[in-house]
Formats: sequence, C-alpha cells, structure tokens
Amino acid sequence: MGAWVALGVSCLAATASAPPGFYLHDGDTVVFYGDSITSQLLYSIYTEAYVSARFPQLRVRFVHSGWSGDRVSGGAGGPIEQRLQRDVFAYRPTVVTILLGMNDGEYQPFDPQLFEKYAEGYRHIIGRIRKELPHARITLLTPSPYDDVTRPPDFDGGYDSVQVRFGDFVEELAKSEHLDLADLHTPVVAFLKAASQLPQRDAQLQIPDRVHPAEGVHLVMAAALLRAWHAPPVVTAVEINGATGAVGRSENATVSAVEVGDVVSWTQDDKALPLAIDKRPETIEIALRYSDVVKILDQETLRVTGLAPGKYRLQIDGQTAGVFDSEEMGQGINLGLLPTPMVKQSVAVQVHAFKHNYLHLARWRMVEDAFKDDHLAGTRLAADALNKLEEQAIVLERSTAQPKPHHYQLARDGTPTDGQ
Repeated sequence: MGAWVALGVSCLAATASAPPGFYLHDGDTVVFYGDSITSQLLYSIYTEAYVSARFPQLRVRFVHSGWSGDRVSGGAGGPIEQRLQRDVFAYRPTVVTILLGMNDGEYQPFDPQLFEKYAEGYRHIIGRIRKELPHARITLLTPSPYDDVTRPPDFDGGYDSVQVRFGDFVEELAKSEHLDLADLHTPVVAFLKAASQLPQRDAQLQIPDRVHPAEGVHLVMAAALLRAWHAPPVVTAVEINGATGAVGRSENATVSAVEVGDVVSWTQDDKALPLAIDKRPETIEIALRYSDVVKILDQETLRVTGLAPGKYRLQIDGQTAGVFDSEEMGQGINLGLLPTPMVKQSVAVQVHAFKHNYLHLARWRMVEDAFKDDHLAGTRLAADALNKLEEQAIVLERSTAQPKPHHYQLARDGTPTDGQ
C-alpha cells in the first residue's frame, strides 16, 4: 500500500485553520469505515466534496474504506484485524467514522445472540482503534434504515426495528466511551415518510432494494454527519441597497465596485463554494424538496433592497441565474439553488472527489487485493502508479475548489446588460 504524501496547491495559504467549532482540522486524515453502504462512495464523497468546497484552505485527506457485506467481525475483505490494519491503521487517520449494523442483524427478527455479537464486536473495534490510534477522534454513525416505510415490513415489527435497537446501542456506546455520534437513521426515516406522499415508484426509489440508499438518501446522510460535525449552513450572505449602493452585509465574501443606476452591478469575491448539487439523479431533487439539506448546508443568500417594483434579471459573469421580482430580491434569494458559475464549480469539485476515490478503489481492490496471492512483478508498480495519480487528482480537487471573483449584474428584465 502506497503511503500518502501530504499534498498542497500553490494557491493555498501557508497556514490554514479550521472554522470555529467545525470538527475537522487542517492536516486531518479521515477514514470512512463500513460495509456496502459506505462502499457505495456516496455519503462519504458528498461529505468530502462539501468540506473541500466550503473550506478550500483546509488540507484534509479522505479515505473511503467500505467493503460490501461487512460486519463487526469483518467479511469478504478479510477478518476484522486485517480490515482494521490494512484499511484503517495504515493511513494513520486522525478521524475515523464507523457505519456497521445492516448485515449484523442478518435480516431477521431481533436475535439476542446476534445483538451480543454486534455489541462485543463493536466494542472490540473501538478498543483496537484506541490502542493503535490513541489520539484519533471517532464518530460513530447509527445504522441507516432498512426501508420499512415505503413498503410493508417483511415480518412483524420489521427489520428496521432491529436497526433501531442496534442504533440505540451505538448511541449508548458513544456516550459511555465519550465518542462522537451522528444519527443517520432518524433524518432518513423522516425523509422517507415525507417522500411517501409521492407516487409509489418515486417513494420506493429512495432505497431501491430496502438496504442501499440512492443518491438523495446519501445526501441526507451526509447532511446528518456534517451537522454532527457542526458544519455551518452559510456559504455567503450578501446584502446590497440597490438604490444607494451601500453594502449592508458581506458574510464570508468581499463586495466591491458597486454601481447603481439602470443596472446594479458589483464584484463579489467569496471565500467558499456552495453545496455541489448535481440534479441529474432524480432522487437528489426529491431530497432537496423533502428534507432539510438546504437549510443545514446550503445558505448562499443574496438580498438587494431599494429596487423599484418590477421583474429583475440576475446575471453572474454574463450568465443568467434567474428572473425575480423586486419583492423577492428584497427578501433575499438562495443562490445555492440556482445555475450559477459557483454551483458549476462546486459540482466540478465533487467530480474530482469521485475521480480520486475511484483511483483509490482501483489500487486497493483491483490491484493490491486482487493480486495479493499471485506474486506478479507488476503489482507493486501498478499500485505505486495509481497512488501517484491519486495524489495528483487530490491536488486537482483542491485547486478546483478555490473560489474566484464574479461579476454580478441586476437589471430590469429586458434591460440590456454587459451579458446581452
């Protein structure tokens, strides 16, 4: 396994600090450990992309170590000692998250013996991490739901009731061992209940096989984890008087060169990017409508007061973001939900996060693990080459996350602007 080399980009400041209260720190390495739900590379990458885009000066490394079918005892990727040594300890993480439980109940009614195996195995994992990584911060994740909401339970009480009991244990363990906790179960169940008003096909699409969530549910899960990590909801908050040009608020952004008249224009230099929202997966749009993800993570507000009544077209870098009436602009709009250059840049950050994690997966699973017993001379060379390429991909992700100044224009709809 190639050792990770500390990475940086030239546009980063020489030193970076975490925002006050945020869980992650500059220089952290985060390992996401779990079963196939972690192996889907969704909630974990959404979390990574948020951190990269919202805190572009932080240098945090993310390692995604999920393996399908895993239990607290390990699984197809090896017994638990091998899994921990190869897929957690080898990276010397400062932060470890754990999501286990879906397979441990064996998809049957609650069995006290299976529960005891789960509890004993979970305690063993915590003990091993604390022994090997005494300074690591550990976040336990309650098991995500088995979908007994949009479909009738398979048996009396349903399998999700087993996941709830496992989750209660995880919560108690976090308290007794003074670990951090993120409740993934409660917000997903609330989302499934809200989405149940949709046609049956759309409601059941959220967790198609009742076990593995689609993209929208993973976004809800990422929001739950980030909320537990005290992630701030505000991207930027800007308020401008469209009659006088006075800047009333510029949180996490610098506003300059304000001009008023037939067209209100200004330059805005943000310190962060909005949440990466790629609406092509249909479950993402459903999650935005029926959950509080936007409220929790994506408040990029713009308020322009003092406008004469009428419709106004907002353009950013000559691209139309939307048309709004003066009352809407006076109350404030959320740019994070619009097709802005900032959103497009943030989506590009997420794309690069997926790319580097696919490279990691290829090295880890398709080269090192697949050929571990074959003693081929090229295995080490291939692994090293993929490791170096991933390092370059991480640099690309971080450089893509650096915000850029943008030129804003707000004019009555139909009024010529620089972009027309």
